[in-house]
Amino acid sequence: MRKYELDVHTHTIASGHAYGTITEMAKAASEKGLKILGITEHTTGIPGTCDEFYFGNMVVVPRNMFGIELMLGAEINILDYKGTLGLDEWYFKHLDIRIAGIHEMCYKSGTIAENTQAIINTIKNPVIDIISHPDDGNCPLDYDEVVQAAKEYHVLLEINNNSLRSSRRKNVFENSVKILELCRQHNIPVLISSDAHYMTDIANFDNVEKVLETVNFPEELVINNSAEKFREFIKRNREREKI
Repeated sequence: MRKYELDVHTHTIASGHAYGTITEMAKAASEKGLKILGITEHTTGIPGTCDEFYFGNMVVVPRNMFGIELMLGAEINILDYKGTLGLDEWYFKHLDIRIAGIHEMCYKSGTIAENTQAIINTIKNPVIDIISHPDDGNCPLDYDEVVQAAKEYHVLLEINNNSLRSSRRKNVFENSVKILELCRQHNIPVLISSDAHYMTDIANFDNVEKVLETVNFPEELVINNSAEKFREFIKRNREREKI
């Protein structure tokens, strides 16, 4: 089994359908040997999630707990083909990590061209670090174009463990294979995530491991292998944002 140092897409009770607190999640991550835990709550549009005001007050939370680095952010909804984001831009300066993704209750799936444009427009937005679970065949994408854009604009594409075990999503394994094959071809890193909604699921990459093995994906292209590489990735994005 591969050794990973970070899991940066997780949720707490603040997202409305998860079941741990920040402290409980951080303690569990420490016990699993992680160096970085990211907690990225859902933004408005997901039933039961926190108000936008929540993201403006995260400065009060310590960024080191139980010997691990805590990075707090948001999983922001992509709302339309223009790549409009479901969080007021004022809040972005308070987020350590910025993930954006399509969720069916916040986005109406269109043609491959329309969906691809939604993702690419989001990737081009300098405030975004990661595209979450771009794997659902119910919202088809042109993965060649998406991967090329991710490389050009320095954004990570995610391989999501929860998506791979979801019965609501379509062709997730096959689409994840396509993403990984293209990322290997273009020599760009990927992020793997548990998308944990409970403490015991942190750093659970069992389903992701199967996809990585299927395509013999290089370990050096999985950014989770190095906390330092991930920190440098985020640092570069913040510098890009200032340009």
